[in-house]
Formats: sequence, structure tokens, C-alpha cells
Amino acid sequence: MAINTVTMVRQTPPGILLIRKVRGRDWSFQSYRYMVLLVTFIAYVSYHASRKPTSIVKSVLDPDPKNRASVVVHPWPIGDLFVKGGVFSGGEDNKEEEDVFKYPGWAPFNGKDGTSKLGELDVAFLACYSLGMYVAGHLGDTLDLRLFLTAGMIGSGFFVGLFGMGYFWEVHAFWYFLVMQMVAGLFQATGWPSVVAVIGNWFGKRKRGLIMGIWNAHTSVGNITGSLLAASVLDYGWGWSFIVLGGFIAVTGLLVFLLLAAYPEDIGFPCPDAAEPPEIKRIPGDVEGQRSKVTEEESLDALRQGSGLRKGVGLYEACMIPGVIPFALCLFFAKLVAYTFLFWLPFYLSQTAIGGEYVSVKSAGNLSTLFDVGGIVGGILAGYISDKLSARALTAATFMYAAIPSMLLYRFYGSSSQTMNILLMMLAGLFVNGPYALITTAVSADLGTHRSLKGDSRALATVTAIIDGTGSMGAALGPLLTGFLSTKGWDLVFYMLMAGAAIAGLLLSRLVITEIQEMNARLRRTSAVRNTEGHAAEPLLRGQR
Repeated sequence: MAINTVTMVRQTPPGILLIRKVRGRDWSFQSYRYMVLLVTFIAYVSYHASRKPTSIVKSVLDPDPKNRASVVVHPWPIGDLFVKGGVFSGGEDNKEEEDVFKYPGWAPFNGKDGTSKLGELDVAFLACYSLGMYVAGHLGDTLDLRLFLTAGMIGSGFFVGLFGMGYFWEVHAFWYFLVMQMVAGLFQATGWPSVVAVIGNWFGKRKRGLIMGIWNAHTSVGNITGSLLAASVLDYGWGWSFIVLGGFIAVTGLLVFLLLAAYPEDIGFPCPDAAEPPEIKRIPGDVEGQRSKVTEEESLDALRQGSGLRKGVGLYEACMIPGVIPFALCLFFAKLVAYTFLFWLPFYLSQTAIGGEYVSVKSAGNLSTLFDVGGIVGGILAGYISDKLSARALTAATFMYAAIPSMLLYRFYGSSSQTMNILLMMLAGLFVNGPYALITTAVSADLGTHRSLKGDSRALATVTAIIDGTGSMGAALGPLLTGFLSTKGWDLVFYMLMAGAAIAGLLLSRLVITEIQEMNARLRRTSAVRNTEGHAAEPLLRGQR
């Protein structure tokens, strides 16, 4: 069957063409790898940053009934991490001071059902994000990832900004904010399958867990960046928190358009995990008498056509890859836990006395970033351990089980002092975000390039979408339940989170048993080889004596 290669050939990003023109020569494969890591890192930092304003402004939209003040401070790390939230009696003497400092709330979120409405916003965003993920994953494996990602980022920025415009337009209709969150969720679904697919295209399987563990720090860096930026403009009106971060992701989308090469073949390099076709091998320039069978320009065209001609894998075929379903179900509960912290931790901190004192709304947002600092360490540690043991499921399950006591300690001892709160929050972040990071990166990339797939098939974005899309359903459920359970007491919320972590670990039990058996088999083979070598050396040693 004839294929229209003109429409299938992908274009080299304009920024790379400009770099080549200015330098007069091309970069090495390794240099392009570093560029891909940096661009995708910044891209997903902006994705996660644009999700943070909702959690930061929760306590502004639905203020604490205790009439605590919000003290004007610079955000951490510039200013103090903890700033007390004052409590006013409401008397005539301090009426003016109270009106200056107290956030009055924003209808329709400052009523009796305000907390539930905020939970509904979260579930609307995450439900659309989850459903959109399945479609986005398949599209990512069939369309140009660079253009697909660019469109998703600019669209996300536009609708995040429109949510913030509700402040300036004085919108008080709940449906407006609900629709903005839903559409933003659909555009946000373009991000994760695309960036994981790009990284999987550029990096082979060797040390993939460690590389992706380090790279996955973008999730926590994005949360921290979003928290700090959203909090820094909060005094000018809560709408600015959304507009600033909506602009951030839109501008980053332009960077992706200019510089991101989705496939090595698009700029003249073969895929790391694929055999290099002999007709397009690059011949070293210092070897005399050797010539390429085709010209360099023809080689580049052939490689670009190759990236366009690979066929995508359907959802059903991707689900049948061994390990996809267990990891997807595990991530459902892992993200339920992680996203509850993502969306509700600042609100929890603003309503919980720490060392007998309350913190301001802005300080609660700044303090919550330390959970993500622990998450950065957890993601790197989980990736490194899983590489050393060659056991992704065992590592993920162990971290999930360890998250249970860490969350229990944080709930009952985190409020005892500021220092204890910080240490236990970072510890919980390490164990909660570690398996979440591992599954959504290295595991997804491993399964998307599983040996059961044909060499000409693409399943990276589709597999990532199935796993992360299923996980995002849990991410939607956790914040929704938290909106209702928190009104009855935060103990119930933490019990829900601990149960979710336990179920997540148990869902990997069969894979864990298989990995332990494989590890034991490897140890036995290694021991047998050493014994054989030892027996062979004995006669030589006796002869020497």
C-alpha cells in the first residue's frame, strides 16, 4: 500500500534550525539529549505550577471562620517560612484592623457549603484530566508530539487565566469556575503522555529509573514554583495567582514549539533502542575511503520519515501489555494520596495549630512546598533503588507501605512544633511521591517499549495515558472525598489516605512476588558461576604450590 510520505515527514523545530545556522555545525547526540531533558523538564514544571493556584487561594475563597488575619509577607525562601495568623475579637477597637487584614471570601465559596464546592472544582478538573488522558495518549502516538504539546500548553494557560479573570469581572456564578476547571483539565491531559513519550524516545532502558527519577523532580519543582508565584501576588487579588501562572505555561509552550525534537530521527539520529539501519548509518569522517550509501540529506529525510511511519498501538493492545493493568490500578490509589496533599495541604496547614499557633494563608502555601522537597528526594531514591534491584514493583510497593506510618506520624505529631512539622512533612512527601514518580515515569516508559511490542510500534504515550489516566481518576476522588470528610474532622481524611496507600501496595503483590523470584534466580546463577570459577581455579593454585 502506498504511503504519502510528504505528509508523514516531521519538521525539524525552528529553534534547532536557527542554532545550526548560527553555529555552522550540528550538536552531538548527547547535547540534544540534554536539551530534551531541559525543555521537557521546564514544560512539566509549568504544567504543575499552573495547577497550584487553586490550592493556594482556597483559604481566600473560603476563609477560616476564626477570622484569622493574613499578614503581608514575602514568600519563602525570601521571607519567613512561618508567619502567625492573628485572631481578632471583632470588637469596635480593632474593627478597622480586622477589615484591613481579613480575607472576606468570595461567593459562592464563602457559604456553609464552600468547602464542598471547592472539592467539586478539584474533582471537575481531575475527572476531565483523567478522561482526556486516554484520548491524548493515543493522539500523542499518532500526531506530532511537539505541536500537540504546544497546543495543550497554550490552551491550558488560556483557561487558567480565564479562571482568574473571574476576580476582575466579579463573577460569582459557580458554573463559570466549574467550566473553566473542566476545560483546563482537558488541555492539561496533553502534557504527561507527551513528555514521557519524548523522554522514552531519546533514552534507552539502561539506568532509566535513575534518569527519570531525577527528571521527575519537575513535578515537585512545579508545585513549589506554583505555590511561591501564586502566593507572591495574592495581596493584589486572588485572580492574579491564576493569570501569572496561566501566562507562565503559555510562554513555556512557545519554548517547546521552538526547541523540542520529539524523536531523535526528526533531527537525523536513530532511536537509542532501535537497530540502526545500515543504509542510514553515519560513517566516521576520519576513516579514509568509506562513503555513506546515501547522502546526509537523504539520511535525515529517511530518519524523519521513519518517525512518522511508525504505527500507534490501540488502547486494548496497550492494556494487554503485561503489567499495565496492575500498575494502573496501583497508581489510582497512589495518586489519590498524592493529589489530596497537592490540593488540600495548604488549606489543612492554615486550619491547624502548629506549636499552638496558626499560620497565615500565604505562609501555609509556602510551608506546603516542603512536602514537594521531600518528593524530589523520594522520586530520585525510588528510581535509583529500582535500577539497582531491577525491581520496579517491589520498590513502589515498599514505598507505599512506608507512607502509611509516615502519614500517621505527621497527623498526630506534626502539630507539636514547627520543626517536627517540617521534618514529618518532608518524610511523608518522600514516601508518597516516590512510587507515584516511579510509576508515572520509568514504569510507563518500560511498558511502553515492552518486548511484546513490534519494533515499528509506538505505545509510549498510549501506555502512559492508560496508567496515568487511571491514576488521575483516583486523583479526582481523593480531593472530592476530602472536601466532605474534612468537615467532619481531619482524622478521617488521614485514615482514608492510609487506606489508599495500603491498597496501592497490595495491588502490586503478584508482580512483587514475581520480581522476588527473579532476584533469587539471579542470585543463584551468580553464586553458581562464582562456585564454578572457584573450583576451576583450585587445581591451578595446587599446581603453583
